[in-house]
Amino acid sequence: MISVVIPLYNEERLLEGFLKALLEALEETGQAIELICVDDGSTDATLEILVQMHHKHKAVKILSLSRNYGLQAALTAGLDYAKGDWVVMMDGDFQDPPQLLPVLFEKIKTSGADIVTAIRETRNDTFSRKFYTNMFHRIFEALTKGQQISQTGNFCILNKKAHDAILKFSERNRYLPGIRNLIGFNHDFIRYNRPNRLEGESKMSLRMLFSLGADAIYSFTKWPIRACLYLGILGIFTFSAALIYTLASKILGLAPVGWSSMFLAISFFGSIQLTFLGLIGEYIYRIFKEVQARPIYLVKDVYE
Repeated sequence: MISVVIPLYNEERLLEGFLKALLEALEETGQAIELICVDDGSTDATLEILVQMHHKHKAVKILSLSRNYGLQAALTAGLDYAKGDWVVMMDGDFQDPPQLLPVLFEKIKTSGADIVTAIRETRNDTFSRKFYTNMFHRIFEALTKGQQISQTGNFCILNKKAHDAILKFSERNRYLPGIRNLIGFNHDFIRYNRPNRLEGESKMSLRMLFSLGADAIYSFTKWPIRACLYLGILGIFTFSAALIYTLASKILGLAPVGWSSMFLAISFFGSIQLTFLGLIGEYIYRIFKEVQARPIYLVKDVYE
């Protein structure tokens, strides 16, 4: 059986067409299927449309979360409930094309891979969104020394071994594409051009994308705290050079008059200290969230 996990938030305008296209594409695989539609606290008619589709197609199963928990939590809920021998993660806005599902399934069957991920060769987004997304992927891949694959999102298919491995991760601040790459196993890829949304607007604002990117960098690299160390070393060298210059100026009688040099020094070291405190605060906040051990999501209703 193939399980398809689809997080949904206020997608009433395209939901019915998307699920029909998904069911048609999955027929080509010849496998039993289940569509795990995770309603992430939608405030429009998304849940009502899902219930209608559930009554028409027994393969459509619904997890209705108690509120909006965010994309990563909704995906986690679907992964926890998935029972298939293969599990697909994808977005529910047509930007992960349903017609690629048979391609993913055929690839994982024939390649011997445990994970097949879809890499975005091109993406039809606004200039600013493409710029920030490309910049994040390049920085993230460089900081992790190639352990993370650039230009990949949630769209992938996992076999049972890889699915079970991902379920072992329990962190609250999670970035599932990073976890998927971290677990290892045999990994293969397909490439596709990511289309525009057919209707509506993206629910991931730039602010939310920045927050998700920060979670990824803090969770999978040591560079934020390493940057503090490097800035501190740079500050020591800067202070040493300034000290030598000041002593030489005093000895030679060329000491500068005024307070500008002192002001600049205080500002420089003060800004470094505030940067350190901010970065340490980010780590402390994430430690606090993990220690609280609150549920990643809560399910209000299950339609199965």
